[in-house]
Amino acid sequence: MQSYVINLIRHGAIDETLKGRYIGSTDVSLSKKGREGLVAVREGSGYPEPGILFSSPLLRCTESCSIMFPGTDIKTVGDFSECDFGEWEGKSAVELSSDPRFAQWLKNSDQTPPPGGESGKDFARRVSRGFEHLVETMSADHITRATVVTHGGVIMTILAMYGLPQAPSYQWRMDNGYGFSLRVNPFLWMRDRVAEVFDTCPPAPVPDEK
Repeated sequence: MQSYVINLIRHGAIDETLKGRYIGSTDVSLSKKGREGLVAVREGSGYPEPGILFSSPLLRCTESCSIMFPGTDIKTVGDFSECDFGEWEGKSAVELSSDPRFAQWLKNSDQTPPPGGESGKDFARRVSRGFEHLVETMSADHITRATVVTHGGVIMTILAMYGLPQAPSYQWRMDNGYGFSLRVNPFLWMRDRVAEVFDTCPPAPVPDEK
């Protein structure tokens, strides 16, 4: 049975995240440093051939696609958007520290949504729906390679739910402009809903042999 590869790559850096602010559904552009960082990776180690290129519809992801894979058509998927932090969008933990709802959310974000936002459970449900639809589309249309440029929270959620080796989400953190490559074996997918995480993306450099 034909297996297929999915690259999951985090978008470039934005100023707001570097300032410690919660940025989920807010549509912000890449920072100057973020653009320069992606160009440096593209011209250094380089990004792998994308295959079919998918992206979160948010600007920081579509801009990243254009830098990582110039001239490649982009298909946006709403399910790959970052978590919606509702009224807390653009605010920092320091600014929210006096809000008792923020303390409740920190204790149980899976069940407790930010005011007007998504709970962790709803976010995971949405992301999993998008990822499973992607796998089903690749299988039905005989697509052997796809790349998804999305958000750190989306990637960590996908890998915590489907990735082999199994690991909690925090172990799948990645820097801006980097991510992981998965190999989907149709038999294992149909049986266990898992995908092998076989490399970083871009691939880790091979050490020189002495």
